[in-house]
This record gives sequence, C-alpha cells and structure tokens, in this order.
Amino acid sequence: MSAKRLVISGRVQGVGFRVWMLDAARALGVAGWVRNRSDGSLEALVAGDTAAVEELLRACRRGPRMAVVSTIEEELAEPPDRPGFDLLQTR
Repeated sequence: MSAKRLVISGRVQGVGFRVWMLDAARALGVAGWVRNRSDGSLEALVAGDTAAVEELLRACRRGPRMAVVSTIEEELAEPPDRPGFDLLQTR
C-alpha cells in the first residue's frame, strides 16, 4: 500500500478538479480525500495499491479539461482512517 499527501497548484479551483479527482480515485479504488486550500491550490491524501496511486498521480498531472496544473508537491503520508474517497471543506 502507498499513501501520499499532495498539494496541486495552478488553475485547479473553479474547474471541477475536486469532483473529477473524486471520480478518478473511486474508479481506481484509491482512498482518501481532496479539498480546496485558501491559497488557491488543492490538497489531497491518496492511499491504496501503489499502481493505482501512481495512476491517479499521472491523471492529476493532466487534470480535468479546464485545469492547468503547474506543480504537484508530494510526500509520504499515513493512510486515512477510513475507506472511501471524500470531498472536504476548504482549509
């Protein structure tokens, strides 16, 4: 199992990125959450099979149609306490 905390920057708010990521994570069986940050970036915790997590990261580099991803910071993290993938409130 792999777990990572991500900070995704660029034009990632107001383009449906969170819902797109929710759908992509669920389709891949990846657990965790995603939320907007007050600085205009997104923050996410993703955990699951290493191949599925890496596939989600590759997809996030492209993002949904209207997004422009400039950077993705990633660091190892503890997996979430519960299964599933959720949308959280802005932090």
